[in-house]
Parts: sequence; structure tokens; C-alpha cells
Amino acid sequence: MSPATVQLQRAAVLHGPRDLRLEERPFWPPQYNYAQVAIQSTGLCGSDLHYYLEGRNGDFALQAPLVLGHESAGVITAVGPGVTNLAIGQRVAIEAGVMCKKCNYCQAGRYNLCKDMHFASSAKTFPHLDGTLQDRMNHPADAIHPLPDNCSFDQAALAEPLSVLIHAARRAKLASGQRVLVFGTGSIGILACALANAYGASRVVAIDINETRLDFAKSHGFASQTYCLPKVDKAKTPEEQLRRAKDNVSAILSKFNEPEGFDVVFECTGAEPCIQMSIHAAVTGGKVMLIGMGSRNVMLPLSAAALREVDIQGSFRYANTYPEALKLLGSGKLRNVEKLITHRVPLADTTRAFELLARGKDENGNMVMKIIIGPSS
Repeated sequence: MSPATVQLQRAAVLHGPRDLRLEERPFWPPQYNYAQVAIQSTGLCGSDLHYYLEGRNGDFALQAPLVLGHESAGVITAVGPGVTNLAIGQRVAIEAGVMCKKCNYCQAGRYNLCKDMHFASSAKTFPHLDGTLQDRMNHPADAIHPLPDNCSFDQAALAEPLSVLIHAARRAKLASGQRVLVFGTGSIGILACALANAYGASRVVAIDINETRLDFAKSHGFASQTYCLPKVDKAKTPEEQLRRAKDNVSAILSKFNEPEGFDVVFECTGAEPCIQMSIHAAVTGGKVMLIGMGSRNVMLPLSAAALREVDIQGSFRYANTYPEALKLLGSGKLRNVEKLITHRVPLADTTRAFELLARGKDENGNMVMKIIIGPSS
């Protein structure tokens, strides 16, 4: 291809902490078994924010400029050789992980655990795989999913975080009639509430330290009841923190008249005190799903779990969830889920979007929950 025919597109490229640059980059036709997607909606995630603020997400630090974004939907603009499941003009969602398809985990259908997984917008692997904060993106066709007719691009961008909860719910064997407790009312916690309701939970209770977010969860019907944890000074000793966790749960269970606890607890904060409380809050024989990413090393009241056969289960990303996520998003069963999207920002203003997300409130004092980046305002 001659230089005169090279086509350029815009990309929001992170070079370091708070160093995000809108650049023009060439884009190329998709290769074998790949398709090209014109990105219409990308939701900003907490991991994206960590990269923006710190240049790293936990152990994964930038080693080269990186395009962030992995919660996305758009339109097929080209298909490469060998692609038969997609067509130009088709509306789709992008599943951001590219797995090896050869290892035992991939062969068993648990490709989220693939050690050779390349995940768009993650610095875990090098060279990094760029994410979706760009005008167009080439991606493996088998990780691109058609949208139901009644699912918008913005709703489809929620398929990625919703998949995290579907995967966790499958591991927990979440069933109709169960009582569900959710720690954390960020976007993941809200989606945990929404999914529990869609699965027929008899009761969904949400806990946080942020009254504004709890009000949001209750007013839009995501949680039937809420509880705001008191803000207190940090415990001086691990023993004091464990005692506080047990005392807090006693107050919570008393308030909601659930002396035995909840059948399933979704821990969506990653905060050590909440993880400790989750164990005490689960009913005997219940389940605690660890979804939030936060504290790396946590002291747990393991005897309180072991002696009551409370299962503590990890849940990492997702596998084989996108069809169900998109079907749910298009079905109307996730009532008010579009309310999660509080702000929409054009790609050219991505830096402003990250600063909004970091503050948690916009210029008018309104709560920021989920920001969607689109090609234009």
C-alpha cells in the first residue's frame, strides 16, 4: 500500500500517568479470521482509571504507549479472509480477550484462565494489545458478537461488566428464590443487584459507605434495601478489624431480620473489611463470591467459614457469557440498567472523561457512575 493510500484514524493513547494523547494512527484491513469494527460506544472501567491515574493496574505497569478501553460495541466495517459469521454493517459487541485456544483451560472452556490470554487495554502482556478507545479496531471474528435488534450500542457496552457478574453467578449457582447481599454499589455492584433480580432473587440488599450510590441503587430498583456502613477510623490491630467486621454484620443481619445470613454474597469492593464481613454475612452452607479487586493480602476469619461450610470462591473475568449478557440486555429483564450510564463523552474529550471518573462527580455535582465514550458528542 503506497503512503498516499494509508488511512488514518484517531486513538486515545496513554503514555504514562495522566498523559493521554489523542493521536492519528494508520489503520489496516483485517487479517485472516479478523473483522474490523467502527467503535460506537466504550464504557470506562475501574481498571482503565487505574492505568490513567497511575500508569499501572496492580502489578501490570505500562511498558509502552497503550490504547485503553475494553467495554465496547460498534459496527462491522470490513471482514478478513475466512470470516463467515459476520457481515459489513452488522451491529456487534467486542469480547476483549484473545485466548490461545490450545491450553488445557481453553480446551475445557475456561479460557478466562488462559495464561497466554491477551486482553485488550491490559498491560499484563507485552507487546500490549490496544483497546477500543479508537475509531476502528481489528479483532478476532470469534470474539465479536452480534447484537439483538433491541439492544443499543450503549447497552451492549455493558455486556463486558455484566459478563463478569454472569460468570460469578454461574460459579455461585445463583438460583431463583435466593437471598442476595451485595457489598459495593459501583457499576459492578449495581449490575450484581440487577442480575440477581433478573434471576429471581427473593431479596437483594446492597451495602456501601457512599449514601449517594446507595440511594441510586434503591431509587432505581436495583436493591430492595440498603445499608450505609459507618465511616470509622482504621482499626489499630488485625484483631480489632476482625471484631468490627463481625459486629457490623450482626447489626446488618439484625436490621434486615436475616439472623442466619444470606444465601449468596457478592463482594464487589475488594476492600479487606468487606471481604471479612462477607464471610460472616453468608448463611451456613452459603457462598461468598470474590469479585472486587483491591487488597492483595487479606486476613480472613476462616474458621467462621470452615465450620459453617461457607464456600469462598474467586471469580476472574468471564468465559462463554457474551451471548447471555447481550440477550439479557436486549430483553428488558435488567430493569433500569441504562440508568447506570450517567455521562457520554466524545473520543476527543477522553481526558476530561477520566478526570470526571476520578472525581466521582461532574461540574454540576452530579454523581458519575458509568461514562460512555463515543466517536462524537
